[in-house]
Amino acid sequence: MLKAIAVGVTGVLLSLVGAVVMSSGTGCTAQPVDVDQVAALDTAIAGYSDDQLVNAAIIMNVATARGLGQQAQIVGVTTAIAQTGLRNQTATDGSTGLGVFAQGAAWGSAEQRLDPAHAALLFYARLEQVPNWQTLTPAAAATQITGHGAADYTAALKPATEIVSTLTPTEGQGCQVSGDSQALALELVQAMDGGTFTALTDPEQQIRWIAEGRTISDCGIDVRTLQVMVLATRQFDRVGVSSINRLCTHDDAGGGTLPHVREGGGKSVDFYMLDDIPLTGADGLTLRLIGMLDPIVPAESRIGQSNCRDADGVNLGLQHFTEFTDTCNHLHVDFADTDGALTVG
Repeated sequence: MLKAIAVGVTGVLLSLVGAVVMSSGTGCTAQPVDVDQVAALDTAIAGYSDDQLVNAAIIMNVATARGLGQQAQIVGVTTAIAQTGLRNQTATDGSTGLGVFAQGAAWGSAEQRLDPAHAALLFYARLEQVPNWQTLTPAAAATQITGHGAADYTAALKPATEIVSTLTPTEGQGCQVSGDSQALALELVQAMDGGTFTALTDPEQQIRWIAEGRTISDCGIDVRTLQVMVLATRQFDRVGVSSINRLCTHDDAGGGTLPHVREGGGKSVDFYMLDDIPLTGADGLTLRLIGMLDPIVPAESRIGQSNCRDADGVNLGLQHFTEFTDTCNHLHVDFADTDGALTVG
């Protein structure tokens, strides 16, 4: 029965020291969980079953409806596990609250708090008020919202992640993006001119040449690199890239071994900013982008900054990407070792 809901673990599972985090990406489009299917399950996930899983599915669907993604789903389910074990708490002894989040009277009426969907709406409204919540671990975000200590939330992260990853639908997760280089470049130019996509001087010129239909020696960009940049601009409010084809700029300090120049160049891209926040290779926005791309890139695609994530205790459970070390001021995405295409519609 579980197969009807999810096949395997989707997205990127991230293991931290004493914690587990999942990025918000499992492909490009978020699909709601079928609550009726969850209610009919005859098995447990991470020790939770029946109404507990139904409540988790409802929490996930509210996050999806608000456009918050899987990272927010993890925060919500983590909090509900720590607060009530995913049960809709109907009685209070004065020290605990009502509903799946054990919300006190300051959150809303008893009727609102006892409706799991409305309780989740109240919860996510507060989450969205936490500055840069996407860059926090779920335990840290939950602590800021509730004011409770982080220990219980840290313990709840692993089962929450397993529940969310198992209940996440895998059908309909394809990314719809063109396979035509000029069309992709034209979309990026439109985003540049609209102020939502920033490419530093050299990569901007490389993109504009392709948009104009021009073929400039040593300045081409692989169609997969263009697709990844387009997908990022559709998923984030602002995107910045700093390097693409370094053959074009005669920047080959590695004597032909650097990813940006191998195989004719243009098979790599460095993202330095998402949503106006500089990337470190281990921050929440970086993890969200990795989670979006990992299910759809071909095997042997690569991402950098493994050392940056190691320093923060973040270990990625990846489907397709392999990792390598790099400086901690961007995210490097690389297709130089594979001829495979992205899985896109």
